[in-house]
Amino acid sequence: MARFFAFLLLAISFTDEARADLRVVATTADLAALALAVGGEHVDVVALSLPTQDPHFVDARPHLALDLARADLLIAVGLDLEVGWLPTLALGARNPKIQAVAPGYLDCSTLVDKLDVPAQKVDRSMGDVHPGGNPHYMLDPRRVARVADGIAARMGQLDAANAEHYKRGAAAFQQKLSEARPRWEQAAAALRGTRAITYHTSLAYLADWLGLSIATHIEPKPGIPPNPRHVAQVLGVARAQGVKLIVQEVWHPRATADMLAERAGLRVAVIPGGPDFNKGQSYFQFMDAVIAKLLGKGGS
Repeated sequence: MARFFAFLLLAISFTDEARADLRVVATTADLAALALAVGGEHVDVVALSLPTQDPHFVDARPHLALDLARADLLIAVGLDLEVGWLPTLALGARNPKIQAVAPGYLDCSTLVDKLDVPAQKVDRSMGDVHPGGNPHYMLDPRRVARVADGIAARMGQLDAANAEHYKRGAAAFQQKLSEARPRWEQAAAALRGTRAITYHTSLAYLADWLGLSIATHIEPKPGIPPNPRHVAQVLGVARAQGVKLIVQEVWHPRATADMLAERAGLRVAVIPGGPDFNKGQSYFQFMDAVIAKLLGKGGS
């Protein structure tokens, strides 16, 4: 650990590059895309995880702590989505500006209404259940609109000189979102009421927005790999309830979904885990891809 901190301080001391007005680090690629859309040329944005990585499980590597050490603002999904790796990185960064109680830390879950909030006390026997509610709200553009406004407000608080720019950035994003939503909803209208199976409990917000009906999950409990007995139960549900579709993110293994699809005549839709932020993909391009995959366009 001492060597890690020494490396971090040395790297920071030798870093000499043009500085944006705000250095922003987002835990996920979708939050990074929002931050860039709002901040524009006044922000330098880094995503800690790739869209192909399950955001529950990200390697806490030293270069990620270096990004945090230089950050003015850390944007997180919250609801314990990043609890397995972000605290370690934040501690290693030794940056007081982005710690949980500082203005440079934004928990975006505080900006949205939550689904799947447990009514009872949560314990590990229930699997990977999030005590504060389901953290996968970024697949619902209605909630994303609130997140964009919250990011703009926090950027303006930290960089008052450019506060009006951030407001305009959020307004432009909202305008584009208001134009995209009807297009997405019209395209997916045929899916409303469709019975579907998901791998993890991560598609609740997407289903709530588009009117999908989730019959069951491939995981017996959140975060617990499927076993033969549960897979047999899922197959029974699929046949009994007329399930038509299996939906899962790209980071989940395909084997069980493919087997269920073959035996019950289902279609598998593998949706991206976020925009390819490092290649410049926007939130809108990401959601275009999600809708296309749900509709069976461009391959499963």
